[in-house]
Amino acid sequence: MAPRRTTKPPKAPAPTAPVVCSPCDGSGMVAATVRVGRKRRPVGQQDGLCLNCLGSGLAPDA
Repeated sequence: MAPRRTTKPPKAPAPTAPVVCSPCDGSGMVAATVRVGRKRRPVGQQDGLCLNCLGSGLAPDA
């Protein structure tokens, strides 16, 4: 009778650090230009929610 061979289960990958969202640099906020008037001229900027990460600051999984 042949000896019984056992196989080990594959190792699970090591957990990686979360990747920071590039448009907002991890803050979750981006600058949005404020436009006024009929010609829509820019008058300033205000903070807006990052649409890439939806404010979490972490890059979405691709």
